[in-house]
Amino acid sequence: MIRLLLLMAVFSSAVPAFADPEYEVVRDWPALPEGKSLGLCAGVGIDSHDNVLVFHRNGRAWSNPFPTEPIAGPTVSLIDGRTGKLLASWGAGEFIMPHGLTVDHEDNVWLTDVGRQQVFKYSHDGRLLLTLGERGKPGADKEHFNYPTDVTVLSDGSFYVSDGYRNTRVVKFNPAGQYEFEWGTKGSGPGQFNLPHGIAIDGGGRVVVCDRSNARLQVFDPRGGFIAEWKGPEIGRPYGVSVDAHGHVFAIDGGDQLKGKLDRSKAVELDAAGAVVNTFGSFGAGPGQFQLGHDIAVAHDGSVYVAEGKGQRVQKFIRRSSGDREGGGAASPSPR
Repeated sequence: MIRLLLLMAVFSSAVPAFADPEYEVVRDWPALPEGKSLGLCAGVGIDSHDNVLVFHRNGRAWSNPFPTEPIAGPTVSLIDGRTGKLLASWGAGEFIMPHGLTVDHEDNVWLTDVGRQQVFKYSHDGRLLLTLGERGKPGADKEHFNYPTDVTVLSDGSFYVSDGYRNTRVVKFNPAGQYEFEWGTKGSGPGQFNLPHGIAIDGGGRVVVCDRSNARLQVFDPRGGFIAEWKGPEIGRPYGVSVDAHGHVFAIDGGDQLKGKLDRSKAVELDAAGAVVNTFGSFGAGPGQFQLGHDIAVAHDGSVYVAEGKGQRVQKFIRRSSGDREGGGAASPSPR
């Protein structure tokens, strides 16, 4: 009996306690106008006021080949992070296949369009500030991309682009958009990629890349030197990644797309060393569930936002209070 109890104690301490997730969905968020639909939500980011920007396809479906004409309706929506009210929309007639969205420290909005083969920097209200790449022309040199997926921006204005579906590389640019260096080749070894799909930086300058089809996160120093690989069943196939103010890494596992079928989707929180500390969400169409989670963003107040592909929505999650985790009390945002 004593031996059995010891074995049970060891097993329980080795298994993370994810049965009671620390995050819960905020129902009825966002509060979009009646009849308003975003379509597939590809990218999500947070501005300095904790408002939420979503890059969405407004009814357009992925196709091969891509259409050549831009989406007629707005593709970038600004949503009040607290109330869920739609504050503004822009981007009509500009984008062919929206993908990644990042908000920098000055509230500029960075977008990638895998249909146009370009990366863009816009002001918060939708004025074009910078364009990289040649429209509709794929390439693997210093001036072209091939299905670029995401951007992450440093405090000095320099930035990294994950490029992406075809080039399997990460490219670094200076604040003016001039090429600096790159790393990555096709493969599954350290520093290699099989679809770098999302990218983020932490407070120490480490670059975290969603190596989606290799089912792992890779961590690099600012020059692209390999530091670590994080993978496992809790991480799954990461599509999007975000880092909070405390250095915790949040990723969204979009699941496998096998012959058009999705088998899972969940969000995961890791500490700065890559240990999984929490997972939340599951596959499905209900509140707090995901159908093809595509991107994730963490606000300054600790709220977590997940953009869904097939689910065609963005959902907000807040950390439960200690009272909720013990079975009582009302949900409230965490200061984390």
